[in-house]
Amino acid sequence: MSNVLFVSESEPPAELGLLSHHVARTTSVAQALVDADGVDVVMVDGRTDLAGARASCQTLAKNGGTPVLLLVAPTGLAVLAPDWGFTDFVAAGCEAAELDARLRILVKAGSDPDVLVAGPIRVDGAAYSASVDGTPLDLTYTEFELLRYLMQHPGRVLSRETLVSQVWGYDYYGGTRTVDVHVRRLRAKLGQYDYYIGTVRNVGYRFASAREAHRAG
Repeated sequence: MSNVLFVSESEPPAELGLLSHHVARTTSVAQALVDADGVDVVMVDGRTDLAGARASCQTLAKNGGTPVLLLVAPTGLAVLAPDWGFTDFVAAGCEAAELDARLRILVKAGSDPDVLVAGPIRVDGAAYSASVDGTPLDLTYTEFELLRYLMQHPGRVLSRETLVSQVWGYDYYGGTRTVDVHVRRLRAKLGQYDYYIGTVRNVGYRFASAREAHRAG
């Protein structure tokens, strides 16, 4: 059982009450910052006030390491953008099982340094596996290491030279263009979520932060 802090002036969704998690509620993001160290996931209510939810997510992301799950109405999904600052999101009205799965993934990711999560993308270093929306990705060794290294440095612009030295090794002499080839293949395998790996012209690549919003495909 995990501890979930629900930030809202409204009651938590009924689906949350069906789960075994311990749920506390606060109406203040300031109080959420105080209490965040004692909880596993902070859940921000964006069902009716998207602007307020965005501000709350950004504040929480800047001031703590606790995963932030945004609850949003289906009609609000289209406006989500990379600067919102949450770890993951879930649509209001979803099945209790989906909500439970997202909470459990966030809890595990927060406590296990080998597990990296960015929205639907999950990498488990110990199991040497990666998945998107729960579907396993068929990655080569180098593709896996490249994805893992990018996810380990969210928000940072990584040059091709840095990626070659850290993923391929300092003794690799094949040139930096191999990075472009592998990124292209990796993006193809990520499908509709290929935008998580951004290109920085004339420099390299940048992986969207695990605390950033997840855009609609």
